[in-house]
Amino acid sequence: MGNVEVRSLHIHPVKAFRALAPGEAVVEPWGLAGDRRWSLIDDGGKVVTQREHPRLALAAAEPLAGGGVRLSAPGREPLTVEVPHPAVTVPVNVFGTKVEVVPAAADAHTWCSAYLQADVRLVHLDDPATRRPIVPAYALPGEMVNLADGFPLLVTTTASLDALNSLIAQGGHADEGPLPMTRFRPNIVVTGTEAWAEDDWTRVSIGEVDFRVPKACARCVVTTNDQDSAVRGREPLHTLARHRRIGGQLLFGVHLVPLSPGTIRIGDPVRVLS
Repeated sequence: MGNVEVRSLHIHPVKAFRALAPGEAVVEPWGLAGDRRWSLIDDGGKVVTQREHPRLALAAAEPLAGGGVRLSAPGREPLTVEVPHPAVTVPVNVFGTKVEVVPAAADAHTWCSAYLQADVRLVHLDDPATRRPIVPAYALPGEMVNLADGFPLLVTTTASLDALNSLIAQGGHADEGPLPMTRFRPNIVVTGTEAWAEDDWTRVSIGEVDFRVPKACARCVVTTNDQDSAVRGREPLHTLARHRRIGGQLLFGVHLVPLSPGTIRIGDPVRVLS
């Protein structure tokens, strides 16, 4: 085994939009700074993701000073969206959890609805320190999360992706592989481990920051979306179902919860503490 280190970092300013890949990122208690503080919701107040709209993979959001974003997508003129004033909040459903968020200006709703050809609204998580606790079954007291599916961060390893791609190449949908890591929308990609080594992690340090590992990540249909074309296939779920079905879930990668603040960078050493 070589040096275990950070290969890449990824943030998603708007949940389900295209990821950005900075060279470093500030770790906040609820996730990486700027990650998943914005999201789309439908007319019933439910979070909208690539599960329902694969074309979200082609939309991008550039972070702006002060927390705003500049939206862009095929066929749409870019739109700058400022952080809305939190005078009025609305409840949204994030996979069964009720969270109070702040609606963006009306032009943002119009822009996003026109792109998806669906009635959606753009909302902002104004105060992640108080708005959304981690699922109690996996949380320690006081732990919070942004608008990610369930946990502050997700880490994947290049060795496990290589192993998965080898399995895909031996299966009935070999023409869909090899898959890039973007299919799994991680925050941190680690290189230098053995395949599936992360299954046994319970605590790790990355650079100057310590994390606990509450559970492995159960994968969904979003992983079958090509993040460059928005075309949906069968892999990796077909192969994960054959080789990585554990406890009724299809697993790839593990979640992280920060135990300390700090900044992490590409090339930082990753140490398994337990």
